[in-house]
Amino acid sequence: MSGEREVVGYGVNGSPIYIDCVEFPFPAIRYKEATPEICALREKELSDWKKLSLQEKKTLYRYSFGQTYAEFQHFTPEWKLIVGIGLWACAIGFLISLSYCAKLYGPFPETFEEERRQAQLRRIIQLEMQPITGLSSKWDYEKNKWK
Repeated sequence: MSGEREVVGYGVNGSPIYIDCVEFPFPAIRYKEATPEICALREKELSDWKKLSLQEKKTLYRYSFGQTYAEFQHFTPEWKLIVGIGLWACAIGFLISLSYCAKLYGPFPETFEEERRQAQLRRIIQLEMQPITGLSSKWDYEKNKWK
């Protein structure tokens, strides 16, 4: 799996794999296999780093790491797809649950019909239920109208 790459650390759970991750900033193996050009740069890096050019430093970095912190922490537009799929799944689940609830509970009872609700309201007013704070408190019994 690691090929001819140099093992340089413990890594994730001691596995010799390469991964760009914030939790494990130093992978267990180098990103690339050693080439003669890299070996020459590695010998040169043992001396003073001021003698290395910027391009040589970048080459050495890319030998050890595939991406910089900024590159692998950069947001990609994949989150939009994931959120969209999640919302679609929620909508489909909601529609399925509505259809099963309608089959499970059946039609509304007779008491939900308008005639029955009006009859119940008349009954509450006739019995003077909750005359202080309830519906009966809003009925004028002398004029037979709502206050």
